[in-house]
Amino acid sequence: MKSITIKGSKRESVGKVATKALRNAGMVPCVIYGGDKPVHFSAEELAFKNLVYTPNVYTATIHVDGQKIAAILQDIQFHPVTDKILHVDFYQLFDDKEVTMNIPVKLTGTSPGVLNGGSLRFTNRKLKVKALPANLPDFVTADISSLKIGNKLFVTSLANDDYTFMHPDNTVVVQVRTSRNAVEEDLDDEESTDEAAEAPAATE
Repeated sequence: MKSITIKGSKRESVGKVATKALRNAGMVPCVIYGGDKPVHFSAEELAFKNLVYTPNVYTATIHVDGQKIAAILQDIQFHPVTDKILHVDFYQLFDDKEVTMNIPVKLTGTSPGVLNGGSLRFTNRKLKVKALPANLPDFVTADISSLKIGNKLFVTSLANDDYTFMHPDNTVVVQVRTSRNAVEEDLDDEESTDEAAEAPAATE
């Protein structure tokens, strides 16, 4: 998985007054959990642009006073009116410790059910995956080329040795449902078949 670099500075004080002063200066107060002790730091709001405002998922490499910490975004708080970032929580990564992340699903192929007028329902656009940091995928691939009208693609069909899905086996990722157009097409096919059966055989 790709990583975004964030440069920050350790926070000497974590009180309300210091936090407010940081925000007024265009900085975002942050904390990294998961290690021996929490690491409090601040970074410019622009540093989070490529990590937060994207449909993709990345890990973060945080540079704090000469120390590099690999982490994932755990929680983020926005201002209810301005949508400015108020606070960011990270969780530290370790090479030998599995972590859980929501990974986007990427559809590939063309569904014959959709070509026949069916309606594609992308039920789970992200899936919760558990893996070692080195095995975290950028996205999960779901091939829909075999989905006909009425078919469903379950999470079990996307199984991979590198990671584990944290969902029940009957979780539907994507399905093709019937639609009005598909029903009308089926009726047209039936009428054509009936007409062909009723037509007199050609004589030589």
